[in-house]
Amino acid sequence: GQAEKMPITEDAPIQTAMSPYGNTKQIGEEIINDVSKVSNINAILLRYFNPIGAHESAEIGELPLGVPQNLVPFITQTAIGIREKLSVYGNNYPTPDGTAIRDYIHVVDLAKAHVVALKRLLNKQNTEKTETFNLGTGTGSSVLEVIHAFEKVSGKKLNYQIVGRREGDVIEAYANTEKANTILGWKTEASLEEALLSAWNWENKIRNK
Repeated sequence: GQAEKMPITEDAPIQTAMSPYGNTKQIGEEIINDVSKVSNINAILLRYFNPIGAHESAEIGELPLGVPQNLVPFITQTAIGIREKLSVYGNNYPTPDGTAIRDYIHVVDLAKAHVVALKRLLNKQNTEKTETFNLGTGTGSSVLEVIHAFEKVSGKKLNYQIVGRREGDVIEAYANTEKANTILGWKTEASLEEALLSAWNWENKIRNK
Protein backbone atom coordinates (compact mmCIF):
# COMPACT_ATOMS: atom_id res chain seq x y z
CA GLY A 1 0.00 0.00 0.00
CA GLN A 2 0.92 3.66 -0.13
CA ALA A 3 3.26 4.47 2.76
CA GLU A 4 2.48 7.51 4.89
CA LYS A 5 6.03 8.90 4.82
CA MET A 6 9.05 8.78 2.53
CA PRO A 7 11.56 7.25 2.66
CA ILE A 8 10.00 4.04 3.96
CA THR A 9 11.55 2.59 7.12
CA GLU A 10 11.31 -1.01 8.28
CA ASP A 11 9.01 -0.04 11.14
CA ALA A 12 6.59 1.98 9.00
CA PRO A 13 2.97 0.87 9.50
CA ILE A 14 1.94 -1.93 7.14
CA GLN A 15 -0.71 -0.54 4.81
CA THR A 16 -3.54 -2.51 3.25
CA ALA A 17 -2.21 -4.05 0.04
CA MET A 18 -3.45 -2.42 -3.16
CA SER A 19 -2.85 -5.51 -5.30
CA PRO A 20 -2.89 -9.32 -4.95
CA TYR A 21 0.88 -9.29 -5.54
CA GLY A 22 1.41 -6.86 -2.65
CA ASN A 23 -0.82 -9.01 -0.49
CA THR A 24 1.30 -12.12 -1.13
CA LYS A 25 4.34 -10.28 0.21
CA GLN A 26 2.47 -9.31 3.38
CA ILE A 27 1.19 -12.87 3.87
CA GLY A 28 4.70 -14.25 3.32
CA GLU A 29 6.08 -12.07 6.10
CA GLU A 30 3.23 -13.05 8.43
CA ILE A 31 3.92 -16.77 7.89
CA ILE A 32 7.66 -16.36 8.54
CA ASN A 33 7.01 -14.29 11.67
CA ASP A 34 4.52 -16.87 12.99
CA VAL A 35 6.91 -19.79 12.37
CA SER A 36 9.85 -18.09 14.09
CA LYS A 37 7.71 -17.38 17.16
CA VAL A 38 6.86 -21.04 17.73
CA SER A 39 10.11 -22.70 16.62
CA ASN A 40 13.87 -22.43 16.92
CA ILE A 41 14.07 -20.91 13.45
CA ASN A 42 15.58 -17.45 13.07
CA ALA A 43 14.70 -15.45 9.98
CA ILE A 44 15.61 -12.34 8.04
CA LEU A 45 12.99 -10.60 5.95
CA LEU A 46 14.48 -8.79 2.97
CA ARG A 47 12.14 -6.16 1.59
CA TYR A 48 12.98 -5.64 -2.07
CA PHE A 49 12.19 -2.36 -3.70
CA ASN A 50 12.40 -2.51 -7.54
CA PRO A 51 15.12 -4.84 -8.83
CA ILE A 52 16.31 -4.09 -12.36
CA GLY A 53 19.24 -4.92 -14.60
CA ALA A 54 21.23 -8.03 -15.43
CA HIS A 55 24.52 -9.69 -14.60
CA GLU A 56 27.49 -7.99 -16.25
CA SER A 57 28.14 -11.12 -18.30
CA ALA A 58 24.70 -10.66 -19.92
CA GLU A 59 24.17 -14.37 -19.28
CA ILE A 60 21.50 -13.86 -16.62
CA GLY A 61 18.73 -11.28 -16.94
CA GLU A 62 15.02 -10.61 -16.82
CA LEU A 63 12.85 -12.18 -19.52
CA PRO A 64 9.16 -11.92 -18.59
CA LEU A 65 6.47 -13.96 -20.32
CA GLY A 66 4.17 -11.95 -22.57
CA VAL A 67 3.92 -8.18 -22.26
CA PRO A 68 6.18 -7.03 -19.42
CA GLN A 69 4.49 -5.70 -16.29
CA ASN A 70 7.73 -4.16 -15.01
CA LEU A 71 9.07 -0.92 -16.43
CA VAL A 72 12.62 -1.83 -17.47
CA PRO A 73 11.86 -4.95 -19.56
CA PHE A 74 9.10 -2.93 -21.23
CA ILE A 75 11.68 -0.23 -22.00
CA THR A 76 14.29 -2.61 -23.40
CA GLN A 77 11.78 -4.56 -25.48
CA THR A 78 10.46 -1.29 -26.93
CA ALA A 79 13.97 -0.04 -27.68
CA ILE A 80 14.88 -3.23 -29.54
CA GLY A 81 11.63 -3.22 -31.54
CA ILE A 82 9.64 -6.05 -29.95
CA ARG A 83 7.08 -3.61 -28.56
CA GLU A 84 5.78 -0.81 -30.74
CA LYS A 85 5.28 1.62 -27.91
CA LEU A 86 6.06 1.95 -24.21
CA SER A 87 3.05 2.69 -22.02
CA VAL A 88 3.55 5.14 -19.15
CA TYR A 89 0.77 4.50 -16.67
CA GLY A 90 -0.37 7.92 -15.53
CA ASN A 91 1.18 11.40 -15.57
CA ASN A 92 -1.09 13.03 -13.02
CA TYR A 93 0.42 11.70 -9.82
CA PRO A 94 1.39 14.28 -7.15
CA THR A 95 5.08 13.97 -8.06
CA PRO A 96 7.46 16.50 -9.69
CA ASP A 97 6.83 15.27 -13.25
CA GLY A 98 3.49 13.56 -12.66
CA THR A 99 4.75 9.99 -13.05
CA ALA A 100 5.06 7.38 -10.32
CA ILE A 101 8.28 7.14 -8.31
CA ARG A 102 10.10 3.93 -7.36
CA ASP A 103 13.44 2.87 -5.89
CA TYR A 104 15.29 0.93 -8.61
CA ILE A 105 18.05 -1.35 -7.34
CA HIS A 106 20.52 -3.30 -9.49
CA VAL A 107 19.74 -7.00 -9.16
CA VAL A 108 23.43 -7.81 -8.53
CA ASP A 109 23.43 -5.47 -5.52
CA LEU A 110 20.30 -7.27 -4.36
CA ALA A 111 21.99 -10.65 -4.75
CA LYS A 112 24.97 -9.48 -2.69
CA ALA A 113 22.60 -8.51 0.13
CA HIS A 114 21.29 -12.08 0.21
CA VAL A 115 24.80 -13.42 0.71
CA VAL A 116 25.34 -11.03 3.62
CA ALA A 117 21.99 -11.95 5.18
CA LEU A 118 22.62 -15.70 4.85
CA LYS A 119 26.03 -15.35 6.52
CA ARG A 120 24.39 -13.43 9.35
CA LEU A 121 21.92 -16.29 9.89
CA LEU A 122 24.58 -19.01 9.62
CA ASN A 123 26.81 -17.15 12.10
CA LYS A 124 23.86 -16.71 14.48
CA GLN A 125 24.28 -12.94 14.58
CA ASN A 126 20.55 -12.15 14.75
CA THR A 127 19.55 -9.83 17.54
CA GLU A 128 15.87 -10.76 17.10
CA LYS A 129 14.07 -13.96 16.07
CA THR A 130 13.00 -12.22 12.88
CA GLU A 131 14.88 -9.24 11.51
CA THR A 132 13.72 -7.00 8.69
CA PHE A 133 15.83 -5.00 6.23
CA ASN A 134 14.95 -2.74 3.33
CA LEU A 135 16.91 -3.40 0.16
CA GLY A 136 16.94 -0.35 -2.06
CA THR A 137 19.11 2.56 -3.11
CA GLY A 138 17.37 5.09 -0.90
CA THR A 139 16.61 7.23 -3.96
CA GLY A 140 13.34 7.50 -5.83
CA SER A 141 13.26 7.86 -9.61
CA SER A 142 10.17 8.70 -11.64
CA VAL A 143 9.11 6.72 -14.71
CA LEU A 144 10.11 9.61 -16.97
CA GLU A 145 13.49 9.92 -15.25
CA VAL A 146 14.13 6.23 -15.89
CA ILE A 147 13.12 6.62 -19.54
CA HIS A 148 15.46 9.57 -20.04
CA ALA A 149 18.31 7.79 -18.23
CA PHE A 150 17.87 4.78 -20.50
CA GLU A 151 17.87 6.96 -23.61
CA LYS A 152 21.12 8.52 -22.43
CA VAL A 153 23.01 5.26 -21.81
CA SER A 154 21.64 3.36 -24.81
CA GLY A 155 21.57 6.12 -27.39
CA LYS A 156 18.05 4.97 -28.29
CA LYS A 157 15.05 7.29 -28.45
CA LEU A 158 12.04 5.59 -26.89
CA ASN A 159 8.57 5.72 -28.39
CA TYR A 160 6.30 6.10 -25.38
CA GLN A 161 2.75 7.21 -24.69
CA ILE A 162 0.94 8.32 -21.56
CA VAL A 163 -2.00 6.07 -20.72
CA GLY A 164 -4.32 5.80 -17.72
CA ARG A 165 -3.13 4.84 -14.28
CA ARG A 166 -2.82 1.14 -13.54
CA GLU A 167 -4.93 -0.32 -10.76
CA GLY A 168 -2.86 -1.20 -7.70
CA ASP A 169 0.04 1.21 -8.38
CA VAL A 170 1.13 3.40 -5.47
CA ILE A 171 2.25 7.00 -6.02
CA GLU A 172 5.78 6.64 -4.71
CA ALA A 173 7.94 4.19 -2.80
CA TYR A 174 11.60 4.46 -1.94
CA ALA A 175 13.60 2.97 0.89
CA ASN A 176 15.29 4.23 3.97
CA THR A 177 18.32 1.92 3.85
CA GLU A 178 20.12 3.06 7.03
CA LYS A 179 19.39 -0.18 8.88
CA ALA A 180 20.81 -2.43 6.13
CA ASN A 181 23.76 -0.07 5.63
CA THR A 182 24.61 -0.04 9.34
CA ILE A 183 23.73 -3.51 10.63
CA LEU A 184 24.39 -5.63 7.55
CA GLY A 185 27.24 -3.45 6.34
CA TRP A 186 25.65 -3.53 2.88
CA LYS A 187 24.87 -0.77 0.46
CA THR A 188 24.17 -0.51 -3.24
CA GLU A 189 27.06 0.14 -5.59
CA ALA A 190 25.54 0.40 -9.08
CA SER A 191 23.92 3.59 -10.36
CA LEU A 192 20.57 3.73 -12.12
CA GLU A 193 22.41 4.27 -15.42
CA GLU A 194 24.64 1.23 -14.86
CA ALA A 195 21.65 -0.95 -14.04
CA LEU A 196 19.79 0.21 -17.15
CA LEU A 197 22.81 -0.36 -19.36
CA SER A 198 23.18 -3.92 -18.04
CA ALA A 199 19.52 -4.58 -18.86
CA TRP A 200 20.06 -3.22 -22.37
CA ASN A 201 23.15 -5.39 -22.88
CA TRP A 202 21.15 -8.43 -21.78
CA GLU A 203 18.29 -7.60 -24.16
CA ASN A 204 20.71 -7.25 -27.06
CA LYS A 205 22.47 -10.51 -26.27
CA ILE A 206 19.35 -12.68 -26.07
CA ARG A 207 17.87 -11.22 -29.27
CA ASN A 208 21.06 -11.50 -31.28
CA LYS A 209 21.93 -15.11 -30.56
